[in-house]
Amino acid sequence: MAALTVALGACSNSETASTGTAPTSAAAAAAPTSQAMAGNGATTNADVFGSACSQLPTGDAPGSLNNMGPQPVASAASTNPLLTTLVAAVGKVPGLADTLNAAPALTVYAPANSAFEKIPAATLQSVLDNETALKNLLSYHVSGTRYDKDGLLAAGTTTQLAGGTVKVSGSGDNITLTGGNGQSANVVCGNIPTKNATVFVIDSVLMPAG
Repeated sequence: MAALTVALGACSNSETASTGTAPTSAAAAAAPTSQAMAGNGATTNADVFGSACSQLPTGDAPGSLNNMGPQPVASAASTNPLLTTLVAAVGKVPGLADTLNAAPALTVYAPANSAFEKIPAATLQSVLDNETALKNLLSYHVSGTRYDKDGLLAAGTTTQLAGGTVKVSGSGDNITLTGGNGQSANVVCGNIPTKNATVFVIDSVLMPAG
């Protein structure tokens, strides 16, 4: 984990993608509401925002908002084309996907494929091969409280399942998350609804302090 922290510290935030400010992605525009009601951190298709949302499939195709909405979070993520590396990592930790699917309410900060590409291959592989380190890293991206975008901004910080906190800053659709080690990630597609979690796709991997 320490090696990964150093590697991420060397990554410049200038490499991060733009979050975009208009919730007008093709996926959001084409898809009707996937949940009858929203509240307590739950969202609907109309609430999604961010430049990367346009990369999601549309209609009822696997990975679309319509398709992901009724599914628990790990199952939904497994169909999302932005999250194939993350899903593979979750699959390396026995029982983690089932634990996430069974949780009643979560907020998930989901690093996009491009976020993992910023990490040196050898460093990333060393974490992928260490089940304990990988579980801790992935759990640091999950909060046991469900938030939508407005809830995150109001809270200012979230407490993660692995321990530690993540700082939330920004305004409107420009949301930045800062891990305990001081490195930040931008939300590139947020407020994604699933059955038991609200998902925020981010452009960098978050790391705890230490």
